[in-house]
Amino acid sequence: MNSVLIMSDSHGLTSDIDMIKSRHDVDHVIHCGDSELTAQQPELKGVTIVKGNCDFERAFKEEIVINIKGLKFLIVHGHLHDVRANVYKLSLRAAELNVDVVCYGHTHTVHTEVVNNELIINPGSIWQPRMYDKKTYAILSWTKHEDLLVNYYTVTGEKVEELTFNASLNG
Repeated sequence: MNSVLIMSDSHGLTSDIDMIKSRHDVDHVIHCGDSELTAQQPELKGVTIVKGNCDFERAFKEEIVINIKGLKFLIVHGHLHDVRANVYKLSLRAAELNVDVVCYGHTHTVHTEVVNNELIINPGSIWQPRMYDKKTYAILSWTKHEDLLVNYYTVTGEKVEELTFNASLNG
């Protein structure tokens, strides 16, 4: 099974990033911005990361499009897509790029939905969550476009069953 770990809004945390990364055997790790770290930080080694509104690292890009094991991902922080209001602009950008999965942060709020055949995921925040009382990150697992599963975990590694999300995309 293919899998990607998705985290966001760590705001300077380093040991939590290392702990989360070491806990899971995944194909790829994504950070959706506001790490407040530099590109040279050892905790970010092997992590695909974008620039958030609190990041000043010039090496970080505003958006990244990447193919991972048969799925095309758009990774952004979200502050440039007005995600505090809704994911409409983000979905338009995803459609423009013809991606399967969108990963974003910024709101510190867990959010998972399928819009226009795109799986949109906000893993929440591993630093300071909003609208949910647990610090969270997500793992997306799949075998094919018709069988995607998003599981959320607390920073301490507990699976949050009530946030589990199953999706199917029409590849």
